[in-house]
Order: sequence, then C-alpha cells, then structure tokens
Amino acid sequence: MPKSLKGIKCFILDMDGTFYIGDKLIPGALEFLKFLKNTDRRYLFLTNNSSKDRGYYVKKLINMGVSDITEGDVFTSGEATAMYIKKLNKGNRVFLVGTPYLEDELRRFGIDIVEDKPDHVVVGFDTTLTYDKLWKACDYVRNGVNYIATHPDFNCPVEGGYMPDCGAIIAFIKASTGREPFIVGKPYPEIIRSVFERTGLGSDRLAIVGDRLYTDIKTGINAKIASILVLTGETKREDLEASDIQPDYVVDSIGDIISLLG
Repeated sequence: MPKSLKGIKCFILDMDGTFYIGDKLIPGALEFLKFLKNTDRRYLFLTNNSSKDRGYYVKKLINMGVSDITEGDVFTSGEATAMYIKKLNKGNRVFLVGTPYLEDELRRFGIDIVEDKPDHVVVGFDTTLTYDKLWKACDYVRNGVNYIATHPDFNCPVEGGYMPDCGAIIAFIKASTGREPFIVGKPYPEIIRSVFERTGLGSDRLAIVGDRLYTDIKTGINAKIASILVLTGETKREDLEASDIQPDYVVDSIGDIISLLG
C-alpha cells in the first residue's frame, strides 16, 4: 500500500529529468511550485551532481523562471559531504578530486583544501579531472587516508548521450587501490540524515520526486519516505515493470502530482 501524501510538508525534488531537461523546464513544473506555495508546503531541490554548487543551480532556476528561490531551497551532495566531514570531527584537511564549485562548497564549511597530509580524500564529479589528481588520490587512499565520495552515479546524462560521472572515478581508484569510499549521496543513508537535519522534518512529512529508480526512488525506500516517480527522464514504464525498486506513485510528469494531492 503506498504511503499517504496527506501530511507531506516538503517535497524533495530531483532536477534534471524531473524539473527540467537540459535548459528547458518540464511543462507543469512552475505550476507545481505555485501549488505548493499556495497550500503551505515547501520544496527542496536535491541533486547528486557535485560538479556545481547550490549558487549555480539557484541562478539556473531563476533564469528558467523560478521566482522566490534562495540557496536554502537547493541541496547538493557536495554540501551534504561537507556536513558529514564536519560531523566526523576528525580534521578538516581534504585532498579533493573535484571542481572549483565543489572546492568552494567545502570551503564554506571551514574545510581546508590541501595537497599534502590530508585527513580525508574526497572524490566528486570532477569535470576538471587530471591524471595527476587521480595518481595522488590513489596514493593517499592506498596509504589508508579516510576516503569519501559525494555520490555513486557512473554516468551523467547529457544531450546526445552520457559523460563519465563520479562512480567511474570511484571504479578507477578501486582498480588501483582495492578500496571503496564512504558514499554520501543518493541513495545512501548519509544524505537522508542531512535532509532530515536541513528540513527539520521527519520521514512522515517528506516525499521525494525523481526520474531514477536506483537513486531517487531507492532513496525514498531507504529513508521510509513517500516516493513519486516521474516518467520525463531516465525511467520508462518498461523499466519500472522489470525493476524490483518500486515507487509509491507514478506520474507522467511533475505537474501531475497536483492531482495526487487533491
């Protein structure tokens, strides 16, 4: 029996494939946000993509016509990773395999980005990747430095196909060192704990909306929160029928959630 949406106070929204595709809003997306505001509900955009920071996404969404959005309405796996490192209380020195956006995200939490003697190695979706970064990261990981990754996605969808994502970098490091990281992002528990902390709400007041079964919907299952699959992105009906990961609700697109809420 699907979880009830009656008491939901905040909808956790995936972005690409759920709210927009590339640089185009999915029809009904703005109407859904307006409906949430008019019914005293909230939203939190949640992305595994750690190659950009929340400020980047706020600007992108404003340019698409989303009004009244602030950085507090966006949550990235990079920010969740920074929160996790601070909670560990085991040093703030990080050797980073990541973009300048992720570097800025970590620095905002008082984390030092270093080349030598790190307390942690952090791997994100690094579109500025170099062989020297990989080599140095492997040396540190092999020598036992605490090893963290922002998210597990192997590929990032782009126009015309895919580009290698954080999971592909994790696989490279594992092939060299035999070690796997602690992973923060969807669908793992740490990002769920961070969302609870960020929103101040429990599982019975949250619902997640996304287009991927193995990240978005799996996050809902792991967190025991209501999950809504939209069919505007990666997952098609035939994928759903063949999967053991099942959402509470399935809609054609995000605007159709309004009818679920009555």
